[in-house]
Amino acid sequence: MSSELIRLKEVMDRLRSPGGCPWDAEQTHESLLKYLLEESYEYVDAVDQNDRTAMREELGDVLLQVYFHCAIAQESEVEPFTIEDVAQSIADKLIHRHPHVFTDSDVTYDDILENWEKQKREEKGRTSATDGVPMAQPAMALAAKVIYRAEKYGYTIPVEHPVNLAGEMTEATVGAALLGIIDLAQQSGIDPENALRAATKMYISRIHEYEIESSENQGSKS
Repeated sequence: MSSELIRLKEVMDRLRSPGGCPWDAEQTHESLLKYLLEESYEYVDAVDQNDRTAMREELGDVLLQVYFHCAIAQESEVEPFTIEDVAQSIADKLIHRHPHVFTDSDVTYDDILENWEKQKREEKGRTSATDGVPMAQPAMALAAKVIYRAEKYGYTIPVEHPVNLAGEMTEATVGAALLGIIDLAQQSGIDPENALRAATKMYISRIHEYEIESSENQGSKS
C-alpha cells in the first residue's frame, strides 16, 4: 500500500478512535449510505463537465467512503474485515475473471463478455437472471439491467413497445421519446419513476415464471 493510502487509513482510524471526532465515531454502514450515493453522483457530474480538478476531488470523496466503511467493518465483532481484505478480494476477483490476461487463454471479445457473466453466476451461486440485481437503484438503471440479464441468460421474453420511433434509432431520438413519456406521465399525475419500477417488477415476475417453466420442462424430459 502506498504511503498516502496508509496515511488515509491512519487518519480514518484516528477519527474513529477515542478522542477523535464524535460525528465520525457514531456513524454506521447504514447512516453513510446516502453520502456514498451523493459522492458518486457528484463524480458523475464532474465527468460530464470534464472537470479534471473536480474529478480528482470527487474520487477522493468516494475513496473516503470506502475507507470509512472499512474502518467501521474492522471494528465489528461479526465477520470483521479491513481495507486490505477488500483490496485482496477485488484483486483476486479481477484475476479470476480475466483468464485471457493472466493465463495463456486465447479468447475473443465476445468470449470475454460471455465468460464474465458465466463466472459471476458460478461465483455467486446464482440460479436466476435477477439474482444480485440491486432493486434499490433508480428505475431506469434497474430496467436496463434486468433486460440485459434476461438477454445474457438467453431468455426469450419480449418487452412491449407501445411507442414507435420513426426513422433511425439514435441516442437523441430515444432521449426525446423518453422525455416526452415523462412529460405525459406528469401531466397525468403519474410518477414516471414509480411507473417504470412497477413495470420492471412485472417483467421480473415474467422472468421468474419463465425460469420455473423451463425448469419443469427440463425435469419432464429427464
